[in-house]
Amino acid sequence: MSSNHNESASEGVSKRHKVEGPQKHIVGFILSLALTIIAFAAVSAGEINETFIYIILVAMAVVQVIIQMAYWMHMKDRGHLFPIVGILSGVVVVITMVIMALYWVWW
Repeated sequence: MSSNHNESASEGVSKRHKVEGPQKHIVGFILSLALTIIAFAAVSAGEINETFIYIILVAMAVVQVIIQMAYWMHMKDRGHLFPIVGILSGVVVVITMVIMALYWVWW
């Protein structure tokens, strides 16, 4: 009986979740802050082409979403396949709706 107890105790130790420190959250916060500052600087510098500003804003927003999902929502960890598939499915639906709306208006 004691050998059975020791085996189950050793299995419990190996399956424990690794504790994540604040370092990754600080890195995510600094990256998000830097992206926000870059986007704000691009808009506040009035001499830049308007189309280029839109491209920078969209690019910064996409990178910001990826950083937020990786560092704050922990989507980079194992066991998050179902939420990732749901989010990607939603992105595909939204992109399809935007393309069809543009097609409908401009045709």
